[in-house]
Amino acid sequence: MSPTTRRLILAGAGVGAAALGASFAWRKLNPPPASAVAQSFWARRFTGVDGAELDVARWRGKPLLVNFWATWCPPCVKELPEINQFYGQAKAKGWQVLGLAVDQAEPVKAFLKKTPLDFPISLAGPEGLGLVRELGNPAGGLPFSVVFDETGEISWRRLGVTRLQDLQALLTS
Repeated sequence: MSPTTRRLILAGAGVGAAALGASFAWRKLNPPPASAVAQSFWARRFTGVDGAELDVARWRGKPLLVNFWATWCPPCVKELPEINQFYGQAKAKGWQVLGLAVDQAEPVKAFLKKTPLDFPISLAGPEGLGLVRELGNPAGGLPFSVVFDETGEISWRRLGVTRLQDLQALLTS
């Protein structure tokens, strides 16, 4: 191969690598619009156990684990301490956790007195079952967990009990 041909091949490879890098940078700085399901979630507001309104859009841009649960759901109650432990481990890595109770305020308040949690809890009420269906759980069963990634899109779902090791695996993926 002649030196000129070799230089042209190397120059072409360099231009290709630069274009690929520019493409990745463009996507990072200008993410595609969120899917309709994700947009709908990020536009929601929930009532906190304390009565204050919580706008979920404040968490967009960092990984967010959303756990749907209820006080009357034994598997939900069983998994909450492990989700709380995950939150303790993952918040330093930028993770956020939100518990959405498909329940009424008084039972949730009583539960939280017995089992305090470090992450925010809000009330999804009966409408929460419609939201879990919208987020990819057609049966509407509880417990149900979903992760939104840094771009605001759903990257993981789990119907049924979520265990600590399942959540820890998300930190390394």
